[in-house]
Amino acid sequence: MANQTVSPWAPFRQRAFLVLWLATLFSNVGTWMHDVGAGWLMTSLDPDPGMIAAVQAMTTLPVFLLALLAGALADILDRRRLLLVVNAMMLMASAFLAFQVQRGGISSHGLLLITFLLGCGAAFLAPAWQAIVPSLLDRKELQAGIALNSMGINISRAIGPALAGLLIAQVGMAIPFLLNGISFLAILAALWWWRGETDAHQRLPAERVLPAMVTGLRYARRSPALIGVLLRSAAFFLFASAYWAMLPLVVRLQLKGDATLYGTLTACVGIGAVLGALLLPRLRRRLSGHHIVMLGSVGTALVLLVLATSRSAPLALLAGLLAGASWIATLSSLVIAAQGALPDWVRARGLSLYLTVFSGAMALGSISWGLVASHVGVTGTLLTAASGILLLLPFTTRVRLDGGDRSLTPSRHWPEPDPVDPAQQQTGPVMIHVRYRVMSGQEAPFKVLLRQLGETRHRDGGLEWHLFRDQEGDGFIETFVLPTWLDHLRQHERVTDEEQQLQAQIRALCHEVRVEHYHAAG
Repeated sequence: MANQTVSPWAPFRQRAFLVLWLATLFSNVGTWMHDVGAGWLMTSLDPDPGMIAAVQAMTTLPVFLLALLAGALADILDRRRLLLVVNAMMLMASAFLAFQVQRGGISSHGLLLITFLLGCGAAFLAPAWQAIVPSLLDRKELQAGIALNSMGINISRAIGPALAGLLIAQVGMAIPFLLNGISFLAILAALWWWRGETDAHQRLPAERVLPAMVTGLRYARRSPALIGVLLRSAAFFLFASAYWAMLPLVVRLQLKGDATLYGTLTACVGIGAVLGALLLPRLRRRLSGHHIVMLGSVGTALVLLVLATSRSAPLALLAGLLAGASWIATLSSLVIAAQGALPDWVRARGLSLYLTVFSGAMALGSISWGLVASHVGVTGTLLTAASGILLLLPFTTRVRLDGGDRSLTPSRHWPEPDPVDPAQQQTGPVMIHVRYRVMSGQEAPFKVLLRQLGETRHRDGGLEWHLFRDQEGDGFIETFVLPTWLDHLRQHERVTDEEQQLQAQIRALCHEVRVEHYHAAG
């Protein structure tokens, strides 16, 4: 693989990537300070396990609810402007929360509400942030860039929680929320400096939001590689969420610690993740992403078992290091697999589905583990989650993760169709006939390849696809239908190098291939 020869630090040579990475690192420090502050504040406002777990749920639930809409918007709008607007709104929400905490006017439900609003902002940011990474880097640097982004998140996790715990103990409860608001200024400054993405090939009008969402779902349904990522993600994060949901209670009830210990334990997760990220390039040279996710799952189960059975703070800190390494190994491998399964035109929507599964599993897990803890206690909850990971592992490993080496760049090898009156571009439906004269004895491999091609027609926007055979000769007719002529023009822009290779294999089995277009009569 080409990316094995690329330095892990190579993406930092791209100035735009470096500036945005540093700004995101600073902003993420503020985000982790908010998370620690909110979790610890809730232990004072309402120490019920369900309410404490709800803080984690309010962070992730908005992503589950809004990620697909956010992904569609990120694919059809200017991503730079979207990021500027959403970050400015999150700045105002964070400043308001800091003001309310300082004056003592915040309630448990008010804290959950503002945390939910910040989660809504994160829901609109995440698909856009992840989708712009390929535009900042060369393709061979993409895996390294994804790993550096994961490392940045975990460096901030190492700094933010420890700093928040110290500031809460020494300065006051409001300071983490105030610094979180200030951290958004770094993102806004970097985005203002960045010129944004350029796409010289974008010639067609942007899709509408609802059809874009439907197209994204249709692509995912016909993409086995993306479905594999989603299944593996759901199975892991549903049980791994117990770690984050129960951590404040582990510190307060089992370790008898304070905010400083809580922040330090969370920081250990970040340190472990950074160390894990440094080891990942070597690990990837020996193991596939499939096997790395398996290792990360086993490591997470071991961490849950340690926290369930030990009352030692030093052992819990060591477990935090393992938790961070396991988390980044699993998370980065899943993101790399998701990126590798998606072409540029649907990248944000596909990543939003991954984020939907991730956040949904984290939110559902957090709420569920909080309820379980109310009945069986923290120890029983952690043991249940660890057992779930280990028991489900033999089943999830049957779903293989794609290696991410597919060539999904636009090939643009289809000839331009005959021009259509612009007034008719939004009308439809449109049906395309492709007539094939197949060589003698090649019918069986031809039909196998055509059915593979049919899946790509669906992924690229087709509503229907059929293959018919001439019973009196060597001819086959492939038909597929699109909503409008404009959708067919988009299909021309979406066809990939991988599809070009598939079509070349099909043509090699044929005497003749002829394409015909039909527009619905008015």
